[in-house]
Amino acid sequence: MYEIFVQLCNARGVSPYQVSKEAGIAQSTLSNWKSGACRLRDSTLRKIASYFGVTLEYLKGQSPDPYPAGEPTAAELEAYLDMLRSRSECRMLFSLARDATAEDVQRAVAVIEALRRVEGRD
Repeated sequence: MYEIFVQLCNARGVSPYQVSKEAGIAQSTLSNWKSGACRLRDSTLRKIASYFGVTLEYLKGQSPDPYPAGEPTAAELEAYLDMLRSRSECRMLFSLARDATAEDVQRAVAVIEALRRVEGRD
């Protein structure tokens, strides 16, 4: 599991220290997890999964798909359509992502999230 955590940190350009601070987890907890001195509770793993926007099952190595399954609701679809209608930058991103792989999208999300952190908007 810790290996998946490290991969997520690397993909998002964050350190375990940043994750501990931003997700509200004691740094010692992550250090003990890394060394194998403890196993994390599901509640702590959920905080980490939520921080990275992945499923708990993915973080635990129980699923190869990092993102929650399920179809978007009608309200979510309407919000997406409205965003595409009203924001040219969103249309541009959607157009570029049309042929992207899941890995391409993950890297793009990581870049956008890193930019938001640098700008203090996250």
